[in-house]
Amino acid sequence: MSYGWNFNVIYDIDSGDVAALVLLDLSVAFNTVNYDILLRQLHLSFGLDGPALSSFHAYLHGRSQYIRCGMQKSSVMHLPCGVPPGSVLAQSCL
Repeated sequence: MSYGWNFNVIYDIDSGDVAALVLLDLSVAFNTVNYDILLRQLHLSFGLDGPALSSFHAYLHGRSQYIRCGMQKSSVMHLPCGVPPGSVLAQSCL
């Protein structure tokens, strides 16, 4: 049977083990950071690799976006850096 992360953390603490939980709010963290530089620094400075680094890579690379204002839509642009989709980007349209 598989339990959620919260059960595992509580179980570890109750057992006297050390438990760590890292929560990241990625909503605005990468507005102007070049993704390749960020990934390289995560690997070189913090030793991040394997599935953790792959998760960041998958989250950041291959992103594109467009802006729709009324019936008009901009062309699709590849994002080497910038705001992840879902963020408030085109406030000028309001």
